[in-house]
Amino acid sequence: MTTQNRFKRLVQLSLAALMLVTATLSLAQNDERVVTAWTMSPSSLPPAADAEDAFNNQTIRQTARLSAGGERIRLRISNQHGNKPLRIGALTVARQLEGSALDMDSVKPVTVNGQSSFTIPRGAVIFTDVIDYPVSAFEILSLSIYLPERSGSATVHRLAMQNAWVSPGNTTDAQDLPPGTQLIDFTYYVTAIDVFDGEADSTIVTLGDSITDGYDSSVDAHKRWPDFFAQRLRSQPGLPRYAVANAGISGNRVLHELNPNFGENLLARFERDVLALSNVSHIILLEGINDIGMSVNAAAQHQTVSAEQIINGYRQVIARAKARGIKVIGATLTPFEGAAYFHEEGESKRQMVNNWIRTSGEFDGVIDFERAVQDPANPRRLRADFTMDNLHPNDAGYEAMANVIDLNLFR
Repeated sequence: MTTQNRFKRLVQLSLAALMLVTATLSLAQNDERVVTAWTMSPSSLPPAADAEDAFNNQTIRQTARLSAGGERIRLRISNQHGNKPLRIGALTVARQLEGSALDMDSVKPVTVNGQSSFTIPRGAVIFTDVIDYPVSAFEILSLSIYLPERSGSATVHRLAMQNAWVSPGNTTDAQDLPPGTQLIDFTYYVTAIDVFDGEADSTIVTLGDSITDGYDSSVDAHKRWPDFFAQRLRSQPGLPRYAVANAGISGNRVLHELNPNFGENLLARFERDVLALSNVSHIILLEGINDIGMSVNAAAQHQTVSAEQIINGYRQVIARAKARGIKVIGATLTPFEGAAYFHEEGESKRQMVNNWIRTSGEFDGVIDFERAVQDPANPRRLRADFTMDNLHPNDAGYEAMANVIDLNLFR
């Protein structure tokens, strides 16, 4: 055998060995059974370089209700919309007793690379270390984050319909928070909780705007339609086990953004808020009513879109999801006559979009949320007992939305 042939043979053997190792590692990772059991999609936008500082020598305590159980957990922490490195002095996880109070027997430090204090570069997202922490589906965890120095602009989800607290000093391992604690309803920095070695096989992401985010549902009651949907999945015999991750942002649009509190447009945030999550198998897409309605705002008239443009946005979501082997379920846009931004041209666009969702065949399935909540006497409006503002459902309306979902779509 010539020297050249020996070299070729060595390369072939090396590549074969590398492929075997890679396949073995891949199998090991897939066997680990990790799903995203809770998520938060930032409603902030990339900040100006001189954006104001958010926190200084303070602790944020916030809660997360898991949609799946398991033996171990890890957190994803984001400084994506920070304008400087984010220093975290301490981070703990605990089981919630009531309100901000912790079950002290369950308090456990969360580390990154074995360190309890760490820095996240500007614009970065990090994983914490995986910790042994058995959790059950629908259990509520308290996450306490101590920020020892001026933190810069924050990565935040506003209008969370979930209470959180900001207290002075380091209170990450305090059962009760001290005087001077401020009650808020924002969620900061922690963008996902992954659960390992549990019963769920994959994650369903509910993707949308305020109607998916749960605006106008009862605070701290977990009565958004994705909450009801997750409970229905658990009660249905014969279905695979799923985690449900809510990627709704109030005010969000498919194609544009204007208000800095409504997040980046859907196509811009799709990679971060959906594809980056663990073991996603399905997406339920409900978004577009703000693209239609907000164009009546004088400041947003240059962002007026057609029904065809919204549909083309959906097509991009479908194509990007299918490239990852993810099924996309389309949901019809709910009625909005009587809402502050209703207009006749917008209603015509909504009907065209809904007709395409129902008949195009481009989605892997369809959920008809419109028919679940519309007023039988005036199908262009929400039922009066399902809404306060003719745009957002209330608790009963969200439950009706969840109840109309054909669970066979996920069998």
